[in-house]
Amino acid sequence: MGIIIDGRKVSLEVKEEIRSFVNNRKEKGLKVPKVVSILVGNDGGSVFYINNQEKVATSLGVDFEKLLLDETISEEHLIDEIEKLNNDNNVHGIILQLPLPKGINEKKVINAISSDKDIDCLTYENQGKLYCGEKVFLPCTPNSVITLLEKYEIELEGKNVVVIGRSNIVGKPVAQLLLNKNATVTICHSRTKNLQDICRNADIIVVAIGRPKYLNEDFVNEKSIVIDVGTSSLDGKITGDVDFERVCNKVDMITPVPGGVGALTTTLLIKNACEALENNEN
Repeated sequence: MGIIIDGRKVSLEVKEEIRSFVNNRKEKGLKVPKVVSILVGNDGGSVFYINNQEKVATSLGVDFEKLLLDETISEEHLIDEIEKLNNDNNVHGIILQLPLPKGINEKKVINAISSDKDIDCLTYENQGKLYCGEKVFLPCTPNSVITLLEKYEIELEGKNVVVIGRSNIVGKPVAQLLLNKNATVTICHSRTKNLQDICRNADIIVVAIGRPKYLNEDFVNEKSIVIDVGTSSLDGKITGDVDFERVCNKVDMITPVPGGVGALTTTLLIKNACEALENNEN
């Protein structure tokens, strides 16, 4: 079996860094980071994520507030609530749970968030900085991919990396982060021809398409490093985009689902809030 890249283990390491940062500030009588997460309505997935954010943040000594708003809220009122948070010097990170209810212009609301508090890198301003290579809060799921690779001392410079998926949330930004590390990146998608051949020639494969067990042993070689970003429900179980059982014995390294990329994302989101606090003070 290939080496399992343990996202939970890496998450614990990053959590210790955050806990140390927060405790050090408390000892000096300084502010600790505060995050406000906004939930409009009661989407089941969003409720799960916001509760998990709260659990992680509070366990690390970070102040966390849930702003729960009725799904009938007007777009104008929602933007007003965001502006209040933008102007609150005690709030350092703002998270907006997506999707928003129908009738609300998601892009307009997202871009109402101050770029200084946009710890999920959703605003056009921060995304623009990301693609221009400027310093910015790194989007947590793509950053999880990079962090796992670096923690396992996987060299990225000059490596042939295939990213399957071109979403604005994962595929495109993770490709950019890999380019920033001097990897040679190929972005593939549903219209790509000879996908199996392309993947078999890759050093690293990042799969983010939302199709459970899509990638099988025909896509890999014995030196492949496979990073599975997918999370789907299949037969009542959380399943990735990789057919783990069929692939794990055929590759050098692989992330599991659950316990891989997803185990780290919320932790990195909270880490961004720590960075936002430092930026605010400087």
